[in-house]
Formats: sequence, structure tokens, C-alpha cells
Amino acid sequence: MPSATRESGVFAPCALIPIYNHKDTIARTVDGLRAHGLPVVIVDDGSNDATRAVLDAIAHEQSQVQLLRLPHNQGKGRALSAGMLAARELGYTHALQIDADGQHDINDVPRFLAEAATHPHAMVCGRPIYDDSVPRGRLYGRYITHFFVWIETLSMEIHDSMCGFRLYPLAPTCAELARKPFPARMDFDTEAAVRMVWRGVPVRNLPTRVIYPENGLSHFRMWGDNVRISAMHTRLLIGMLPRAPRLLWRRLRRRKVACAG
Repeated sequence: MPSATRESGVFAPCALIPIYNHKDTIARTVDGLRAHGLPVVIVDDGSNDATRAVLDAIAHEQSQVQLLRLPHNQGKGRALSAGMLAARELGYTHALQIDADGQHDINDVPRFLAEAATHPHAMVCGRPIYDDSVPRGRLYGRYITHFFVWIETLSMEIHDSMCGFRLYPLAPTCAELARKPFPARMDFDTEAAVRMVWRGVPVRNLPTRVIYPENGLSHFRMWGDNVRISAMHTRLLIGMLPRAPRLLWRRLRRRKVACAG
């Protein structure tokens, strides 16, 4: 696959899909992204043989699909981090993170791309609009995380930090990765969003429909992942304290600019 062009002022996005055993939905997801003209980077996080065979076929048949394989299952966060670094090396300027299981509305891809093209320095975050398929426990748990994220960033810039439909500007994201790795598993999305705000990356929020497919394969582990998320919030709350003056000053400055405009 030829590298993208990364020149000053050029917007060169790709889609980034972490996958672990979603063999039944990945082809449809890739086809939908390619229909919008997006090249695709897939990170296979140690999937089983059946999924590997499906991925090999997709990469063989589609020239604009780059397949990266991790040697064993390391977690969603590790897969996304590896994919972002690979996408940056390939010359892409932005990466649209999207799940392999069909949760996210591919029809919204053009809206995310348009928002990023207009605001190339921003992180574009999906704000989920759920139907009745969402598990109630998962939904209520999100509100707890929202509350902590607002404290950790001293702002309400991030409307939903847990949505995996998100477009990252790769230059500051990879710079943050080089400073300190992001979490390996399901705590990735929230910590990455908070740390990007700490870094000064502006946030754009777009509403998007999210479903939980019937008989869908979820890798969320209620006990283990909730423990990780609790530990993550403890880290972030501690990390916010020395950053508080700068975060408050930035918030005040943006408010002055908004009032002046």
C-alpha cells in the first residue's frame, strides 16, 4: 500500500480499526469505510485463525487496506496505539477510530471528516445517541465517568469520553504517546481523551447513532475493566492537580475569546 502524503496543510485521514475475533462484521465495516474513500488500517490484536483468514482475504483484495498484526492479544488500547504510530509512519495526518463490530454508524463518516478538515488541530469525539439496545448498566456507568472527566479536565469540553468513534490528529496524539503510553485495554478511550485535553488539543463533539448489535461480541469485562477504569480515574484526578492552574487559565482565556467574538 502506498504511503499517504503528509505536507504542510494537507489533510490525509485514514480509518483505524482494532479487531479481536470480529470475523463476521469486519468486511462490512471495511467496505463501508472504503465507500467513503477512506484508506483503512486494521490492527489484528491476536485474533483466532478464522478471523485471521478473513483479514488476510480483505488485505489481499483491497489495495487501500493496511493490515498490522500484534503477536498476541494485548488489548484494545495497545492495538490502537500501535495503529496510530503505524498510520503516522504511513504519512496520514488523522486517524478515524471505529469499532469492528458494527456499533458505529458509518454513514456519519463524512461528517467526522468534514469537521476534522475544518478544524484540523482538534480531536473530533462522537457523542452517542443510543437506541433501546444499550445495556442499562453500561449506560448509567457512563454518567459516572462523565462526571469524573469533567473534574479531570476542569471543563465540559468532552461530552462523552468512552465513545470509540473518534477522529484523532496524529501529530499531537503520537507526541503524547511518546511522552507516556496510553492504557492497554478498555480504559484507553477515556484516558486518551483527557490527556489530549491536558495537552491543549481542542475538542469537537458530534452526535452519532450507536447500537449494540443483537448477539454482538463484546470484549468488555464487567469486573476487570471496571477496576481498571476506577484506577484510571484515580491516576487522572492526581494528574489533574498540578495541571489545574493551566487548565483554569486556558478555560478563562477561551471564554474571553468567545465573548470578544
